[in-house]
Amino acid sequence: MAKVKAKTKRSPVAKKTAKVSSPALEKAQAALAKVEKESAAAAKVAAAAKKKAAAATKAAAKAKTAAAKKTAAAAKAAAKKASAKAASTAAKVRTAAARMKAVEAVAKAAAKKAADEAKAQATLDKAVKAFTANFKKKQAKAAATKAAKAAKKAAAKAKADAKKAAAKAKAEAKKLAAKKKLAEKKAAAKAKAAAKKAAAKAKAAKKKAPAKKAPAKKAPAKKKVAAKKAPAKKKVAAKKAPAKKAAAKKAPAKKKVAAKKAPAKKKAVAKKR
Repeated sequence: MAKVKAKTKRSPVAKKTAKVSSPALEKAQAALAKVEKESAAAAKVAAAAKKKAAAATKAAAKAKTAAAKKTAAAAKAAAKKASAKAASTAAKVRTAAARMKAVEAVAKAAAKKAADEAKAQATLDKAVKAFTANFKKKQAKAAATKAAKAAKKAAAKAKADAKKAAAKAKAEAKKLAAKKKLAEKKAAAKAKAAAKKAAAKAKAAKKKAPAKKAPAKKAPAKKKVAAKKAPAKKKVAAKKAPAKKAAAKKAPAKKKVAAKKAPAKKKAVAKKR
C-alpha cells in the first residue's frame, strides 16, 4: 500500500510589528537592561547564599555545636538578605519592564498617529490630485466644447458669407449679362436701323440716278433743231420724275403756253400776207 504523507501543520505566521524608536524608549530599554543585569546577579548571589545556608544548617545538625549553629544562622541571614535583594531587583525589573512597555506603547501610538496622519495626508493628496485632474479634464472638455462651438459658428458665418458673396456675384453677373444683352440688342437694333437707312438711301440714290442715253438716230437736216430740243425736254422730265405731283401740275402749263403761242404765229402770218 502506498504511504500517505502526513500533513505538516504550518506554524502561525507571526504578525510583523513595526519597529518603534524614540529617545524615551531607548532610555527605558537601557534602564531595563541594567536592572535585568542587576537582578540576574542578585539571583545568583541569593542562590549561592541559599546553598551555603543549607550546607551550614546540615553541618550544624551533624556537629551540634554552638559555633556550627552560629555559622548556620549567619548563613541563613545572608541567604535571606540575598533573597530580599534578588526580590527587590526583580521588582525593579518588573517596574522597568512596565515603564518600557508604557513608553513603547506611547511611541507606538505616536508612530501610529504619525502613520495615520501620513496616510490621511496621502489620501487627501490623492483625492486633491484626482479632483484637480478631473477639474482640469472638465475644464479642457468645456474649452474644447467652446472651441468647437466657436469653430462651428465661424464655419457657419464663413458659409453664410460665402453664400452671400456667391449670391452677390451671381446677381452682378446676371446684371452684367442683362446689361450686355441689352447693349447687344441696342447695337443690333442700331445696326439694323443703320442698314435699313443705308438700304433706303441706296434705293433713293438708285432712283435719282439718270437713265442711260439711247444712241440718237441721225435725222434729216431739216429736223436738226427738233432733234436737239428733244433730249433737253427728256432731261428735265428725267430729273423731275421722283416728284410726280409736280410733273402733273406742270404738264397743263406747257399746254397753255403752246395754245397761246399758236394763235400768235397765225397772226404774224396774216400780217405778212
